[in-house]
Amino acid sequence: MTQLTIEQAKLLKPGTILNHSQARNNADGTPARFKVTRVKTWKRNVGRVEIHVQRGLYERYTWTEATFDFCKITIQKELK
Repeated sequence: MTQLTIEQAKLLKPGTILNHSQARNNADGTPARFKVTRVKTWKRNVGRVEIHVQRGLYERYTWTEATFDFCKITIQKELK
């Protein structure tokens, strides 16, 4: 697993499935899966990114560029 870069984060589309290795694992021990719901970028601050993700029906999180440094996030698949 590699770290997600800011450039990769800007190219994410809603519906993309991400694996997060430091979040709670699934019951079978595999990394938790999150679905991207929204990617927010700024024109004035190009180094700033917010990724809004969802896991299940009620768990929603916002990951920022600071989150990318200490966690391993991989792109599992992109929905077309």
